[in-house]
Amino acid sequence: MASLPPGGATGADSDQLLVEANGSTRTLILNRPKQLNALSSEMIMGLLRSFTAYEKDDGVKLLIMKGKGRAFCAGGDVAAVVRSINNDSWKYGADFFRYEFLLNYIIATYSKPQVSILAGIVMGGGAGVSLHGRFRVATENTVFAMPETALGLFPDIGASYFLSRLPGFYGEYVALAGARLDGAEMHACGLATHFVQINRLQSLEESLKKVDTSNPFAVCGIIDQFAQQPPLKENSSLNRLEIINKCFSKGTVEEIISALEQETSNSADEWVAATIQSLKMASPTSLKISLRSIREGRTQTVGECLRREYRMVCHVMRGDFSRDFFEDSCCRDAGLY
Repeated sequence: MASLPPGGATGADSDQLLVEANGSTRTLILNRPKQLNALSSEMIMGLLRSFTAYEKDDGVKLLIMKGKGRAFCAGGDVAAVVRSINNDSWKYGADFFRYEFLLNYIIATYSKPQVSILAGIVMGGGAGVSLHGRFRVATENTVFAMPETALGLFPDIGASYFLSRLPGFYGEYVALAGARLDGAEMHACGLATHFVQINRLQSLEESLKKVDTSNPFAVCGIIDQFAQQPPLKENSSLNRLEIINKCFSKGTVEEIISALEQETSNSADEWVAATIQSLKMASPTSLKISLRSIREGRTQTVGECLRREYRMVCHVMRGDFSRDFFEDSCCRDAGLY
């Protein structure tokens, strides 16, 4: 993927990433609350150095990751990437995504357990630094989405790996429609390993900070003491998995939309109409790229997915297929994905 950039191994490049030490547990806190903890280059480098250092440190047994404020992480801060491409070249963006994807791979293959506390917003790059880890704890205020198709991008950060492994063709639906899932839905489809009520998170963290083992079964046992099985809401998309499998299993985006439109004649379900609208508002090029990416991800390892997605994102930054990434006002103004 890439070699680690030179620098210290403290993981504390700036106050954008805070590190707390409690015995053999290290808590990594994403600290850009005003930006919904969008990942900056500084945060990515700090996380890279932290994970690399703790992998070799026998005194560190467990990592906890969480966000400060009302978001875990709303994505990657790509505003600087877009500005750099428009003003100079796409090299800054290539470096940004290379190190981000390297971080995702390190997390996916890490030997020590990572517990991500997914309170609040979890989108794009925020999913990359959490969902590849061993334990993902959702709550009643968790909001997950991969909104890239509306921004001229595609679900990257290894999303073609974990979305393609969701039940049936649910991953295609989540990716193409940019669907928002709550904590119960994340837990039910497997994106989250546990669901813990917000008012129990502090007690959970206190228990985890007393851990003196990297045994995943021991860590899982602690989380289990605070976890519960949340019910799905009546209007949950997971209650429509039969329709999703029928429509999103089609070979092309056009066929998916056509199948959904056929469903509208058989049902008055507002969910179908809303899904069609989401697809028609998204970048057509992004939809096609995303569908093929997830289909290929089904038979690839996480490393293969990340390598392929990196090549794809470089093509997008170079504008080889479409200018949607640069022209979309939401991406340009929000700076998030």
